[in-house]
Amino acid sequence: MNQRLIISSALSSVLALGLLSNAGAEDKADKEKCFGIAKAGQNDCANLSGSHSCAGQSKVDMGADEWKYVAKGTCLELGGKSADEVKAEMKK
Repeated sequence: MNQRLIISSALSSVLALGLLSNAGAEDKADKEKCFGIAKAGQNDCANLSGSHSCAGQSKVDMGADEWKYVAKGTCLELGGKSADEVKAEMKK
């Protein structure tokens, strides 16, 4: 195979990955974690209690320590709470 083709393909792949990672960062900038609104199996990542460490592993609807990303400013409207509020409740 032509060495130029291999190099240009590799360079294109690296550039494309860079663009994708920046797009993901921009998406998260417009979002916030909202606790207590995720349905079973629809959480976005690890929960606060540490019983699992991956998305989609919540077992109950609206678990207080499970979260989803929502548009900034909409969490309270959805009946959710911030991480600080949930952590304070967990200490009680």
